[in-house]
Amino acid sequence: MIKNSKLQNLFKLSSKVTVIVPATININEGIDNAPFVDKVASLMAECFGGATASQTLGYWKSPVVGLVKEKSTTVFAYCSEADLQAHADKVIDLCESLKTEMAQDAIALEINGEMYFL
Repeated sequence: MIKNSKLQNLFKLSSKVTVIVPATININEGIDNAPFVDKVASLMAECFGGATASQTLGYWKSPVVGLVKEKSTTVFAYCSEADLQAHADKVIDLCESLKTEMAQDAIALEINGEMYFL
């Protein structure tokens, strides 16, 4: 913790929610994931006031097809603990919807440094 009088007067968001949006459907068929990224970013902006997205290269082992390499998109938002508690269910519901719609084995959701797979 930094002890600084100027920092003490700033607005602080101590929670972070991250959704990794796949760039595949049916586990390993490449797609343009922009509509799915927009859906996640829009919900996060609605719930938490904003969102940031960045391209990432991910590798994971599917029990169905083996090693999958994909250009996924990481979408995250910082928020207050109160907003996290108020809106976590909405984010989880969206992840479950993405999993079904994109025919994935799982969708990765990270909350405050802990990874969950839906």
